[in-house]
Amino acid sequence: MSDVLAELKAGIVKFQTEVYPGHQDTYVKAASEPQTPHALIVTCADSRIDIETITQSGPGDIFVTRNVGNLVPAYGEMMGGVSAVIEYAVTALKVRHVVICGHTDCGAMKGLLHPEALEKMPTVRSWLKNAHAALSVASSLAESDEKPSELMRRLTEENVLLQMQHLRTHPSVAGAMAREELTISGWVYDIGKGKVRISDDGGRVFRPVTIDGDA
Repeated sequence: MSDVLAELKAGIVKFQTEVYPGHQDTYVKAASEPQTPHALIVTCADSRIDIETITQSGPGDIFVTRNVGNLVPAYGEMMGGVSAVIEYAVTALKVRHVVICGHTDCGAMKGLLHPEALEKMPTVRSWLKNAHAALSVASSLAESDEKPSELMRRLTEENVLLQMQHLRTHPSVAGAMAREELTISGWVYDIGKGKVRISDDGGRVFRPVTIDGDA
């Protein structure tokens, strides 16, 4: 048995013996009732993103889909898992809010800035076409003396805003928003600082979430 599998099994045992007993009623309830998540969160596959912990959500609270770069292909361009999740979450589960959550130090954004690094990953390179417009906007707004870290920050934000635009092209989303049954927002999570900045209107200003709950 591999060391990695052994570590995963140890985690399962710890969950079963230390975590589950203290929350058994929550899990039993979750298993006995249909799921009714209030939000869909589209975030990155990056292993450092623990969206349930960040939002302090429990079983059944949020519906989550993850992929490289937290991308949402525009409707009809790349029909697949992401599109199916969105349609199911909005139409069947009736979520009331959808989040696009990007993050600092994103490998996908680095790949956009340095496409030569994707030479041996043609599938990733093709997938990141869904973010090319964000790269174009971020580059066009860059100052001549801008630091690479600033370009990376802007690209991360522009990518979140672009995916929000793509999200609105999905019929289920467009219809729910027209009926005022659904709202959307864009987040950027700072891994090192544990902070989240939010654009809830699709604008380029991402405001930090404060202790009083405002953003």
